[in-house]
Amino acid sequence: MNTKLLLCGIALCAASSLFAQSGNNVIDEVAWMIGDEPIYKSEIEQAYLDMQNDRLPVSGDPYCTIPEQMAVERLFLHQADIDTVVIQESMVQMQVDAQMNFLITNLGSREKVEQYFRKAFPDIREYYATNMRNRARVQQVRSNLTKDLKVTPGDVRRYFNELPKDSIPFMPLQVEVQILTLNPVIPQQEIDDVKSRLREYADRVNKGESEFSTLAILYSEAPEGIRGGEIGFMGRGQLVPEYAAVAFNLNDPKKVSKIVETEYGYHIIQLIEKRGDRINTRHILLRPKVSQKDKDDAIARLDSVRTDIVDNKAFTFDDAVYYVSQDKDTRMSKGVMVNSENGTTRFEMSQLPQEIAKVVADMQPGEISKPFVMRSPKSDREIVAIVKLTSRLDAHQANLGDDYQTIKSMYENARSEEIVNEWLEKKIKDTYVRIEDGWRGCDFQHKGWIK
Repeated sequence: MNTKLLLCGIALCAASSLFAQSGNNVIDEVAWMIGDEPIYKSEIEQAYLDMQNDRLPVSGDPYCTIPEQMAVERLFLHQADIDTVVIQESMVQMQVDAQMNFLITNLGSREKVEQYFRKAFPDIREYYATNMRNRARVQQVRSNLTKDLKVTPGDVRRYFNELPKDSIPFMPLQVEVQILTLNPVIPQQEIDDVKSRLREYADRVNKGESEFSTLAILYSEAPEGIRGGEIGFMGRGQLVPEYAAVAFNLNDPKKVSKIVETEYGYHIIQLIEKRGDRINTRHILLRPKVSQKDKDDAIARLDSVRTDIVDNKAFTFDDAVYYVSQDKDTRMSKGVMVNSENGTTRFEMSQLPQEIAKVVADMQPGEISKPFVMRSPKSDREIVAIVKLTSRLDAHQANLGDDYQTIKSMYENARSEEIVNEWLEKKIKDTYVRIEDGWRGCDFQHKGWIK
């Protein structure tokens, strides 16, 4: 079974039940029985409505695929009970916090979230928590089923040789890139001006002259400024260390922190609420402005470094990264960029920051770019960079020589699905299942539902 469809089914079960508990809905028909757990017609209909509202694709007849997804979920959760699968609650709450922050951001406020779901905010939180626990428990059962899967080069080779020609993926242009960055020097006067503004805001809040949230909306340069600077509940590990160190020491929601410097700029912070090992805060972020002269000076310095490398002087690009680069994520790895989407050093052009993609588009392996200004993907601050194109693999149909890891992942996914499907068919066979008349005439994905 497709994992994405399964997880979609779990989310739909959660959303449908959340809505079904609102108002005076009457559950009038049992469609399926899985063991001693019913699947109601109202659940299925609400899930289908939710999918339409969210524009999620439905493969086949929704009154066949949706209840089957719900039934499969129940089988996994039953196995999780047998295996005593327990999910770390702190991880669940972190995910719930992220989801609630997402809803608040997109709907506009906590009150609008309650209006949308027609439920109190704590009830919505608990429902998402249940959903995420179930999702994590299902994933753990799947992982347990496939944990002993061993893959050899021979397995991958046989799998690839047996693939139909039209199933072999077409690989887009891919590149490997090294980067060296420099932060333009910011005059102390500019930093002092930013700090002076933040101190003024803090004084106005501490004296009761202004609301912190109002000042955040008006002046903060952080994305959260639009909602009064509130970032939502976060664990210590979700915050940059400098911010966390100050935020977790705040105790008075009426007071404002001292100025905090992070890689993003300068902040002042206000406590909203502490909840165990998580905290909700507001902040105002200001970034010192980089003048054109500062950028020109950094460009000139990197141009000199590039000239020395290209002219085969005392050091290589790798050496220059170690001694000059200010990118702490790549400085100790020779500037090699890692693709966060797949964990490899290969990037499709669309996966690179657009400034880098534009520069490397016409480069050949071994070439080093001229210095250019870009926005740091992490901090959104302006930096100056040079890049070296390490390798360039033109668009092609996948082959074992160039794309072994991609093909290996395809084989692992296919074999894992086989293992899970074999388990599911046995689980279905050993479980009491009753599908009511009117719900049976389906071409189900899994065998054995109707006995």
